[in-house]
Amino acid sequence: MQLLLKIVLSVSIILVATAAAKKVPSLAGLVGVMPLTGALVLVWVYLENQGNQKVMVSFAKGALWGILPSLLFFIVSYFCFKKGFSLPLVLGWSFLAWFSAACVHQWLLK
Repeated sequence: MQLLLKIVLSVSIILVATAAAKKVPSLAGLVGVMPLTGALVLVWVYLENQGNQKVMVSFAKGALWGILPSLLFFIVSYFCFKKGFSLPLVLGWSFLAWFSAACVHQWLLK
């Protein structure tokens, strides 16, 4: 039942963001990166670990510093779109930037 709830909430957020994009793309961007997703994961991690403070502190630290690779993903995608790149190229460069930064993130947090 918990898995079904996770799926329904996640799909709902995606549907709201894509529906908003039809009228206000910048709002869809905001919904797509809003802390709601992080808050949902925070709740699931909390429940699945019985509120273990060590796990929660580690999760919050990873999320806090994980903002930087995510920010880099959107910075790269913004500039790639401004240059007229196709979606596959934008995603490729953006994910490469994110993955590189995510590897540094994991290395630094060990």
